[in-house]
Amino acid sequence: MNVIESISERCPYCGEAIELLVDASAGDDQYIEDCEVCCRPMSIVLSFDEEEGVSIRVYAENDAY
Repeated sequence: MNVIESISERCPYCGEAIELLVDASAGDDQYIEDCEVCCRPMSIVLSFDEEEGVSIRVYAENDAY
């Protein structure tokens, strides 16, 4: 069963609030998604913890993390 969760974050380029839909049943993940506002590519890093739930970090495409 997939659990889709909506998380609000800010784009590392334009600073606008964006809404990301993540599959909480998929485990830790990393992927590239374009900002809905400025269309620049962001690196999305997801971590899942049974106690704390979903943790998300958003980076500019070429940022080190």
